[in-house]
Amino acid sequence: MHEMSLCEGVIQLIEQQASEQHFIKVTTVWLEIGALAGVEIEAMRFSFDAIARDTIADAAKLEVIHIQGRAVCPICKHQTQVSARFDICPECGHYPLDILAGEEMRIKELEVQ
Repeated sequence: MHEMSLCEGVIQLIEQQASEQHFIKVTTVWLEIGALAGVEIEAMRFSFDAIARDTIADAAKLEVIHIQGRAVCPICKHQTQVSARFDICPECGHYPLDILAGEEMRIKELEVQ
């Protein structure tokens, strides 16, 4: 379950920011997670609760902002939504498409005290 290690990285970033920006508690974490990022959302929520325990983010609420996958065809230049990396161009059938969005996972916002 790689979501556990992803959550460890999120907590490390939060603790680093707490040190730099002098906050003592995180109450909400907003994560942007792309549809193509390979992250299981429920596993991420479970892992976050476990990893955040006894840290600055203990009992923090995890909010997930879903980012749709988007791609462009390098042949016909058609832009389209994709749900998987191996989707084909709906206009010309070309594969592979160039991914524009949906692979990201980042901390969007923190609510802190």
